[in-house]
Amino acid sequence: MQAHINQLFFFFCCFNGLSLLFAEGVQTASEELSALKSIKKNLIDSLGRLSDWQESTNGTSNGSPHCNWTGVWCNSKGFVERLDLSNMNLSGQISEDIQHLTSLSSLNICCNEITSYLPKTLSNLISLVSIDVSQNNFTGTFPVGFGAAKWLATLNASSNNFVGFLPEDLGYATSLERLDFRGSFFEGSIPMSFKNLQKLKFLGLSGNNLTGRLPRELGQLAMVETIILGYNEFEGPIPAEFGNLSNLRYLDMAVGRLGGQIPAELGKLQKLTTVYLYKNDFVGKIPPEVGNITSLVYLDLSDNRLSGEIPSELAGLENLKLLNLMCNKLTGSIPTQLGELPNLEVLELWKNSFAGPLPANLGKNSPLQWLDVSSNSLSGEIPPSLCNSRNLTKLILFNNSFSGPIPIGLTKCHSLVRVRIQNNLISGTVPAGLGNLPQLQRLELENNNLSGEIPDDISLSESLSFIDFSSNHFKSSLPDNVLSIPNLQTFKASNNNLSGHIPDQFQGCPSLSVLDLSCNYLSGQIPQSIASCEKLVSLNLRGNQLSGEIPHAITTMPTLAILDLSNNSLTGQIPENFGSLPALEMLNLSYNNLEGPVPTNGMFANINPNDLIGNVGLCGGTLPLCSQRHDKASGQLRNSHVNHIPIGSVIGISATIALAIAFLVVRTIYRRWYLYSSFIEDWLSRNKKEWPWRLVAFQRLSFTSTDILACIKESNVIGTGGTGIVYKAEIQRPHTVVAVKKLLRSYTDVEAGDNMLAEVNLLGRLRHRNIVRLLGYLHNESDVMIIYEYMSNGNLWAALHGKRVGKILVDWVSRYNIAVGVAQGLAYLHYDCHPPVIHRDVKSNNILLDTNFEARIADFGLARMMLDKNKTVSKVAGSYGYIAPEYGYTLKVDEKSDIYSFGVVLLELATGKMPLDPSFGESVDIVEWARRKNRDNRSLEDVLDPNVAGQCKHVQEEMLLVLRIALLCTTKLPKDRPSTRDLLTMLIEAKPRRKSICNNSEYNPNIDRPIYSALPVIGLL
Repeated sequence: MQAHINQLFFFFCCFNGLSLLFAEGVQTASEELSALKSIKKNLIDSLGRLSDWQESTNGTSNGSPHCNWTGVWCNSKGFVERLDLSNMNLSGQISEDIQHLTSLSSLNICCNEITSYLPKTLSNLISLVSIDVSQNNFTGTFPVGFGAAKWLATLNASSNNFVGFLPEDLGYATSLERLDFRGSFFEGSIPMSFKNLQKLKFLGLSGNNLTGRLPRELGQLAMVETIILGYNEFEGPIPAEFGNLSNLRYLDMAVGRLGGQIPAELGKLQKLTTVYLYKNDFVGKIPPEVGNITSLVYLDLSDNRLSGEIPSELAGLENLKLLNLMCNKLTGSIPTQLGELPNLEVLELWKNSFAGPLPANLGKNSPLQWLDVSSNSLSGEIPPSLCNSRNLTKLILFNNSFSGPIPIGLTKCHSLVRVRIQNNLISGTVPAGLGNLPQLQRLELENNNLSGEIPDDISLSESLSFIDFSSNHFKSSLPDNVLSIPNLQTFKASNNNLSGHIPDQFQGCPSLSVLDLSCNYLSGQIPQSIASCEKLVSLNLRGNQLSGEIPHAITTMPTLAILDLSNNSLTGQIPENFGSLPALEMLNLSYNNLEGPVPTNGMFANINPNDLIGNVGLCGGTLPLCSQRHDKASGQLRNSHVNHIPIGSVIGISATIALAIAFLVVRTIYRRWYLYSSFIEDWLSRNKKEWPWRLVAFQRLSFTSTDILACIKESNVIGTGGTGIVYKAEIQRPHTVVAVKKLLRSYTDVEAGDNMLAEVNLLGRLRHRNIVRLLGYLHNESDVMIIYEYMSNGNLWAALHGKRVGKILVDWVSRYNIAVGVAQGLAYLHYDCHPPVIHRDVKSNNILLDTNFEARIADFGLARMMLDKNKTVSKVAGSYGYIAPEYGYTLKVDEKSDIYSFGVVLLELATGKMPLDPSFGESVDIVEWARRKNRDNRSLEDVLDPNVAGQCKHVQEEMLLVLRIALLCTTKLPKDRPSTRDLLTMLIEAKPRRKSICNNSEYNPNIDRPIYSALPVIGLL
């Protein structure tokens, strides 16, 4: 009986325990269900991908109904084990309740639009094995606590907006095999604790703001295969201990501030396939030990300061596909053995100081695709085997001293896309077939010693878009259909010995925009059919032997902006409606045999007489009046028929009268000078100042010099500066408003005046949407007044610091657009102008705003053309607070001084402060003030303009991007500042991705957000 009771008691206990366990399971499942509902509630599911996340309403009961929901997987006990919400276009935020999914081992929410903080409670999920939150817009710091996740093997948080320091405790998640924090805004150094990650195979930290030296302790990561640390601000050398990473296959430390010598210890890494160290500050020689890495496939050491020769040991890298050593200080010859590398596809050695020939067998036994050795001192002949593999796409050899013929083998290289061998000593003829390669787009052969004929088969090309044969010795005529190549945009053949007629085959030139046949011996008439080139922008036929009249059809060309027909033998009159061409900006008809009245419409009303000089029969307009010239001609004609007056008598009488007049004039002047010398001095001085004003126009103008002079009065002054006074000139008929700047200079400074007029003439040809267009100028013997567009919204200084502060430019998008506009204008001056133009006075006062608040760079009073890269100026010029520090002691003028000044403007835009704001304290400018804030580890958000940033976190982050660009532009050493192109790239990458005004009720994140990429902005910021 007792045994029976014991059995019942045991059964009761077991039943009770099972009931409790079941109840606990139900409770946990219920919590998970609630957690998932909370997650859905906090997310914005615009595509309805989570529409099935709801409890069943059909009455059926299932212990874990959520296990069948989209993206949810449960284990055998019915608990959520895996949650995959990737690529669902979700936005909003992640609920704190995610911590209740206690059995979760895999979480994937990558590739969405989530913009919130990542919940700190996420680190409570210590069962996690894999986390992927990459390619979102997560902000704030990364949660601490994952160091306790002892099974965590994969953590991918790349391509987000995380800030703060890398979590130190992650170094204790010793099961980690993959750690990816690329493409955020982490700062500080790499935690020492990471040395504990002995199972780590992938370490990705690139594209952040990490600083300091690379920890030598990383050399203890025995299992690591991939290290990507580029696009940061690490300093110092690569630790020699990296040579202990025996399993390393991929090493990327590109774009940073690493320096010193490349450690020879890297030569011990026998599994290494990829080394990217480009765009750093490495010095010294390339270690010969690199040649021991026989597994190496990609080696890029470009954009450093490496010197010496290429080690011959690199010839042992038989697996090498890419060798990029461009933009260094390497010297010597290119090792012959490099031509024997069997797998070489890309060889880039441009912008060094290499001499001697190319390896004779280059391309003979390798699948060479890309060869660029431009801008060196190489010589010898072009190897004939470059395209033996039929893979060569780009052959770039310009700016060297290569000689000999163009290899005939290139005519069968059907893979070629670009051939650029200009500025060499190439001789012989252009081999037939070269121009007719099926994929060739650019053929640049200018400035060589090529001769013979331009091959006829070039006319058969269907792919060529750019052809330049200029400055060679080509003879005979142009091929008949060469200008009808369907995709041809630019054709240049100037400075040759071409003869014959211009082909009358323009009907099929749908894309031609630039045609330059100047300085040849072309004859005959200008074809009427040239007018069918509706996209032609520039036509240069100067310096030929063209005859006949200017075709009237040219006056119908809608896009023609530049037309130079000077130095020919053209006859007849200028077509009446020539000046009304809608896009025409530059016209030169000088030194022809044109005659008759100059049209007065359009740009002819104020054309520079120098563009018409040398046509003795032209009159009117800006030339002498036709009536005067006609009377003079008539008088000469009459006199030639008065045969009864001997020529000798006429000459004798004329000479006598002239001598008598000269005697009287000299005596009178001498007497007056003697008696009234002071009066004469004053009179001459005054008369010189009152020399008649002359208007020189750079485009069609609807006003005269009299209209402008009538507006030069004190009531119209709208600004003053160091170089002049600015007036607003409002002309009534037709209604036009322009700005006129009267330059301040001494009328006795003749040399300066001549230089200034030369500068103004060049600047008048600048055409860019972000540069104030100079319309023309007025001048007499002593003064110059520049006429340019009137900007209704004044200048940037007034908008940021003047009476309208707080009323305009109160949102970040407007300020950002101004920054990009100015950068685009500077890029045009520095790269698209020849010679480059350095502004030298970039400041907010000189940035004008049009009706749409688009920026225009103005005031080129201090600008200089960079004819000489090492040019210096005689004295410091510019505005205090904007002048680059090196300018005071080197007086060197280059683009980096403009970059510094622009950096100050960026600081103004981001902070709202003046360059020399009184709040900074004595002798402290905005650059030093911002750097002190940065050095003191204070939150940079404190320096942002509160009227724009407010408490809006995402706006602050976008402003901080530009603030960091500003700090980069204003670094002390010019070499550390970005180029104008890199600067523009960074700004474009920093484009605001959301609304820039805080309004939570209308918040709508922009779908077009950038993800992690290899663009410079990711690393430099």
